[in-house]
Amino acid sequence: MAEEVSKSREADLRARCNALLEIMRNRLTTRQFDPDCVVPREHYDLILEAARHAPSGANAQPWHYIIVTDPGAKKKIADYFVEEQRRRAKLKMKFPTPNYRGLETAPGMIVVVADFRFTRAFPVLMDGSDLDRQYHENAERILLQSVAASTMSAHLAAAALGYNVWWVTAIGQETAQKAMRPLLGVPEELSIIDIFCFGPAAKAPYKRWKKKLDEIRSWDRFDMKQFMTLDQISEWIKETRHKVMYRDESKID
Repeated sequence: MAEEVSKSREADLRARCNALLEIMRNRLTTRQFDPDCVVPREHYDLILEAARHAPSGANAQPWHYIIVTDPGAKKKIADYFVEEQRRRAKLKMKFPTPNYRGLETAPGMIVVVADFRFTRAFPVLMDGSDLDRQYHENAERILLQSVAASTMSAHLAAAALGYNVWWVTAIGQETAQKAMRPLLGVPEELSIIDIFCFGPAAKAPYKRWKKKLDEIRSWDRFDMKQFMTLDQISEWIKETRHKVMYRDESKID
């Protein structure tokens, strides 16, 4: 009897995991949204309910989310990124860049704000020493990982609601902060980290390339067969990056 209960529980756990994996596998990115969609208020609540339950270092929860519904604000945000795209082109970074104009018509838009003052909640010395600098660097990584976990939880909730998503992260520059803080009323002490867009896609999205399980997994010790030299990484950027960033997985050679 106990063995039957154990097998039944294992089946239930696998079913739950498979349901989650199905959502994750079908979390597809789009950058062209159906502009006629209106996201219900309760969907925002469900998405941010998922975000608030994410783990964080010291349980600091150093995040805040701004729901942007004003079309004028969305257009100004899109304008900034289009201009940033032009700046990158002039600098000849050779980075495959999406059409940021799609931000303007995203039915759902949530701006992710982080409070880096919460690095003080993690192990730091606060004495200005070299060791303190090392601890502060680690504290910043903890904080960023915490905010990323919360943001990813929001993405999965949006995917579970049937939306396609877009994770916009190119906003770490000082110029971006200066442009968007006043637009959204964000205090100087806080930092805008990401923009999370979601809604039905204007055209059918596609699955992008992912590494195989064996390529990301080692047992007990790092498998050196998976190690890439700097030259190999440079070659990957030159020859492969543009193929995997925005192309359909099924059409990659």
